[in-house]
Amino acid sequence: MAAANIVEVIGDYVTLKRKGANYQACCPFHNEKTPSFVVSPSKGLFKCFGCGKAGNAVTFVMEHEGISYPEALKAVAKRYGIEVKEREMTEEDIRRNDNRESMFALNSWVSQYFIDYMHRDQAEGIPVGMSYFTSARGFSAKTIEKFGLGMCPGKGDQMTADARKAGYKEEFLLATGLTIKRESDGRLYDRFRERVMFPIHNISGRVVGFGGRTMRTDKSVAKYQNSPESEIYNKSRELYGLFFAKKAIQQMDYAIMVEGYTDVISMHQAGVENVVASSGTSLTVDQIRLIRRFTPNLTIIYDSDAAGIKASLRGIDLVLHEGMNVRVVLLPDGDDPDSFARSHSATQVQEYIAQQAENFITFKAKLLLQEAASDPIKRSEVTRNMIVSIAQIPDPVQRSMFIKECSRIMDVDENMLISEVARHRMMSLGDTEAEAFIRRQGQQQRRQSGGYQQNYGKPQPAGNSEEATRFGELPLSASAETLEREIVYYLLKYGSHKYERLEGGIVVEFQTAREIVRELDKDGIAFTNPTYDKILTLFRNTLAENRLPGQSEIVNNPDPDVCSVAVDILTLDDNYAESAIWSQRDIRALSESNMLAEGVPKLLWLYKSRMVLARIAELNAALASNPTEEEAEQLLIELSRLNRLKVQIANHLGRAII
Repeated sequence: MAAANIVEVIGDYVTLKRKGANYQACCPFHNEKTPSFVVSPSKGLFKCFGCGKAGNAVTFVMEHEGISYPEALKAVAKRYGIEVKEREMTEEDIRRNDNRESMFALNSWVSQYFIDYMHRDQAEGIPVGMSYFTSARGFSAKTIEKFGLGMCPGKGDQMTADARKAGYKEEFLLATGLTIKRESDGRLYDRFRERVMFPIHNISGRVVGFGGRTMRTDKSVAKYQNSPESEIYNKSRELYGLFFAKKAIQQMDYAIMVEGYTDVISMHQAGVENVVASSGTSLTVDQIRLIRRFTPNLTIIYDSDAAGIKASLRGIDLVLHEGMNVRVVLLPDGDDPDSFARSHSATQVQEYIAQQAENFITFKAKLLLQEAASDPIKRSEVTRNMIVSIAQIPDPVQRSMFIKECSRIMDVDENMLISEVARHRMMSLGDTEAEAFIRRQGQQQRRQSGGYQQNYGKPQPAGNSEEATRFGELPLSASAETLEREIVYYLLKYGSHKYERLEGGIVVEFQTAREIVRELDKDGIAFTNPTYDKILTLFRNTLAENRLPGQSEIVNNPDPDVCSVAVDILTLDDNYAESAIWSQRDIRALSESNMLAEGVPKLLWLYKSRMVLARIAELNAALASNPTEEEAEQLLIELSRLNRLKVQIANHLGRAII
């Protein structure tokens, strides 16, 4: 948003100090003592050179508040009195929106009602509700206030009656589930009567539902009861405590997952605030993605109940599938997170977590093997179980590491695990995803085995041309993603710049962005990194309109990932870490024109070589999987074409590609 003064917007959240043309502060997204968070008012951008967070005013609010891009855009627009035009709402939209706001208003009123009742009622609120929180749970007055704890009266319809007197409609009392209507006589009564109350806040801090614990000793009464799902509350999309934990999660760069309300509250009171709870339900994709907004790292704390641990293991596969890094901490016998936090200081809790945390895959393998012992049938079941979990991991490097680790722990052949993990992933993916997976799997197997047994297109000796001497061999660390980032760097920094090059004895002028897009489109190449591919697509689309995207169009892109990458590159300046591609010669020491004339073609050929090698690896893997005669013939035809292309690339690079 061009009208937003980024210094004013970010200044509402952190204390900025001027340093030259920019402003500095300690980063609000991670703990640091020396300021590395820089705001550029001239560019309208921010970047932390410590944790890497970068963006504009809108994405800052989005990250800091943990809200969606449209919500952040509206928040910034409101600050400047700018109207954000949306599509015209239908009558149904207006009705639904009004109903939601009415339900939010009711929940807010009821939450305060429960608080007031517990603090003021002499017969039940103070001696029963307050006593439970302070004496039985050891919560301080500050903690009780922070989490908005309260109590619902024991009289069957007192809360409902008081809400009606306050002007709240029956339809919303029923819609939120606060009130239940008896079918036999139509009588209204309170769902949470005689329970201490835990309000459930959404990520923005609004009360969307409640959890209530009974104070009755009758074992036929459920100990905990939650609000039913409604227009504003979906238990699969909420995490208890996230509103209070999100800042600490960002700063610590990991979230702790526990089971219940009191686990979260006791941990917070102990000073460990990066804690949330699934409230006794299995983790859902929506909950995982909520955490993913703030960190890719999740630590799950279990008590020593083996049955409970086994029951929750299945849900962790979802976390792995979403690309999260999962670690597990097992508490001492007899402890749960609530009791452990109450008997230890914040430092002791954090030290225990740091010392005991174990990656989930290893933890699961050891746990299941303990039960299987030496029974070969049970051990084979454990192996299949582990294959399913490892197959969920999207990152091929992590998969490779965990395959090696499981092979060691379970004494199972590593190549068998590789093959079975690949087969399982293929069975669970759609056609488009499967094609991308085959490419990645081929790269992974090539790294692990040093090449396939087939000898299609044996590499030739490396060339000794002047170009090979100048630029050196492509290092193994220059992955496809590294090369894609380098291409995006050229698009963003030099897209509009021109350079000249000899083509068939004639001096030809090229524009950087147009040449990059032309060369990639010629071979039908899309980037493997989705964010880089979005940036490439943006350039492709604007070039089709005979223009290039302006800097504002890129850094204010509605996709926050595009914005973050673009800002990260555009604010590099002197902080740019030289790519390993140019490790044997600082190509940027040349004049800009010469740098582009040499660097752009070189980079594109290097990238094409990676794509060709990846595709050859895919085809070799396919040939090794016993294809039909017709399929094998088609594979060999394409292998022949790619090997010819390898020769062409090698001629351009002045060296063989392996």
